[in-house]
Amino acid sequence: MKKIVLIMGSVSDQEIVKETAEVLKQFKVPFEAKVLSAHRTPKELVKYVESLSPKNTKVIVAYAGMAAALSGVVAAHTTIPVIGVPIETKSLKGLDSLFSTVQMPGGIPVACMAIGKAGAKNAAIFALEILALNDAKIASQLKKYKLGLKTAVIKVSKVRL
Repeated sequence: MKKIVLIMGSVSDQEIVKETAEVLKQFKVPFEAKVLSAHRTPKELVKYVESLSPKNTKVIVAYAGMAAALSGVVAAHTTIPVIGVPIETKSLKGLDSLFSTVQMPGGIPVACMAIGKAGAKNAAIFALEILALNDAKIASQLKKYKLGLKTAVIKVSKVRL
């Protein structure tokens, strides 16, 4: 059973997707990763997305760069929540990906994260927060995780210069 599906537009996005996967592994949440492009494999992408059951898949995370249509195409073909992660690009440093991901027309919502690795990590946390609405174990793990973030900041906040 896959709770979260990770779809990258290109195998070159794998380094960013690993950030999400590592967090999901830490929480022991099942996921599946696929490479499907909105532009190069549109029929295969739609077929795959339409095959996903909301009973088994609770969140889809889509990663794409440049003309990042992936998350919007995915969202257009499912009622499963979609999180978009813009990938940094050489030419426009990911702003092209960000604008493509965030500018969805009314009725086709995509939750857009930050560009790159931070966005990929936040996508995992956001997906887990969605799952935590109906999973007390994940909710408890998230509380501990966020307490750990707070503790780490408090430790370094007492720095003498």
